Amino acid sequence: MTDTESLDGTASAASDLIADRRRHMVRLGLFAAVLGGLFCIMVFGRVVDTDEIRAAVTATGPAAPLTYIVLSAGLGAIFVPGTILAAGSGLLFGPVVGLGVTLGATVGTAMISTLVGRRAGRGSARALLGAERADRLDRQIERRGLWAVVGQRFIPGMSDALASYAFGAFGVPLWQMALGAFIGSVPRAFVYTSLGAALGNQSAPLAVAAAVVWCVTAIVGTVAAHRGYRKWRRSRP
Repeated sequence: MTDTESLDGTASAASDLIADRRRHMVRLGLFAAVLGGLFCIMVFGRVVDTDEIRAAVTATGPAAPLTYIVLSAGLGAIFVPGTILAAGSGLLFGPVVGLGVTLGATVGTAMISTLVGRRAGRGSARALLGAERADRLDRQIERRGLWAVVGQRFIPGMSDALASYAFGAFGVPLWQMALGAFIGSVPRAFVYTSLGAALGNQSAPLAVAAAVVWCVTAIVGTVAAHRGYRKWRRSRP
């Protein structure tokens, strides 16, 4: 092989690599755009009528809790605000059963979002990171993925479904997502479910308890996120 042929082969390989990276960037960009558009429609457009949802669930009789879990899991995955769904659970089923229903729906949303995120973005994320960095990230996820999911649930103002899509794209195992979502969502699930139940029962003590837990959770989440960010900054070369 001549030097010219060798250079042509190297240039062709580099060109293919660039084209492949662009293809993966476009794929991830389209995925992010779809999620962003869906998020804006559901959060700001208010296209879902919660009264109709509650009426449809109530009509299922004894199966209402299970129906609400399945329905809320799907709605949460398309960015219907979890606060509304959890409050509706408390309004329909009370603080105790409602809490179980809310947690079941939360875990369902996390699993759906993770599976979709893995299907749509896992291959492209690995390709853009490169094999070595992707393998290193996989090892870190294996050790700390569960607690990363738990910690994310304490950060105020972050969309759980959006985070679950990202976790799926970066390869967080399904069992870590399910268990982490369950553990990390308990405080907020209690808050919003209790608020919904308090509205239905006009229970001031329940509302106060929910407000206290919300404040504590928000403080813990903010402090933990700040400490995690500072630790990450110090670890950078």
